Amino acid sequence: MRIAVDAMGGDFAPQEIIKGAVEAARLFPIEIILVGDPEKIFKETKKSRQIFKVVPASEVIAMNEPPIQAIKQKADASINVGLSLVKEGKADAFVSAGSTGAVMAGALFKLGRIPGIERPAIATEFPIPSGKVLLLDMGANVDCKPRHLEQFALMGSLYAQSVLHINHPRIGLLNIGEEKEKGNELTRETWSLLAKAPLNFIGNVEGKEILSGRADVIVCDGFVGNLILKFGESISGSILQLLKAELSRGIVSRLGLSLLYPALKNLQKKISYDTYGGAPLLGISGVVFKAHGRARAEAVKNAIRETSEAVSGNIISCFSKLG
Repeated sequence: MRIAVDAMGGDFAPQEIIKGAVEAARLFPIEIILVGDPEKIFKETKKSRQIFKVVPASEVIAMNEPPIQAIKQKADASINVGLSLVKEGKADAFVSAGSTGAVMAGALFKLGRIPGIERPAIATEFPIPSGKVLLLDMGANVDCKPRHLEQFALMGSLYAQSVLHINHPRIGLLNIGEEKEKGNELTRETWSLLAKAPLNFIGNVEGKEILSGRADVIVCDGFVGNLILKFGESISGSILQLLKAELSRGIVSRLGLSLLYPALKNLQKKISYDTYGGAPLLGISGVVFKAHGRARAEAVKNAIRETSEAVSGNIISCFSKLG
């Protein structure tokens, strides 16, 4: 399995990206292709004494650049070069912590959509006590029509089956109430489509039920999904800080903190985006994963692991059923 990694994308590139790639290469049976400035890459890989295949890319797309314009104007950008490797069959997948808009635009231009899918979506896994729940779309499409959400549900169901190994995933529609009449025009019309679709549709899921385990896949438009994603990233750290502040007051509390510290660290690891390193772009005719822009080595390693699982699950072949 060959996975191309954008060594230049992200806030901590190339150091943290390459550290994560080195760890992934040690742990997983894959070949990693680093894409970017050879001089900077070799400087970092020398520290690990590990040899990687390097594909040169002379340009980098910054986070604040207009995505479509940058993709068109910077043909030798690391994102473009990495996606070209997938298109040409020289890599089985591509991972980048660079600009989300540029990765999405580049994937559409280079690889195209899967037949039957109008809008690719970003899918994100959230930890729950019973395992994981998959939410999509997490920000690729802020304005959606009911048929787009139906397509998200179909893609999410197939991804849950082939990659998360859930035999009959329960599909929920994020809404403000359980009744099918609740919500806005988008959710009401989507409910009717999902009820007729070849899915295990369980109906509406309220915000309070996202992490309850009631559904395996939850669909929403990208505007709502991105708000949930950003709020989730902030609230996990805030809760841990509040716990530490409360438990550090007084001798008894500090003693309690010392006893609870291992459990708190485990909790922090479970809810950290570093553990769920990447999000797949579903609906693209190729395996493409987007790592967090602030991804450090641990997140990059896990993004590569998740990408390899998607390749092993033959996700693109599974999506051919949607055409």
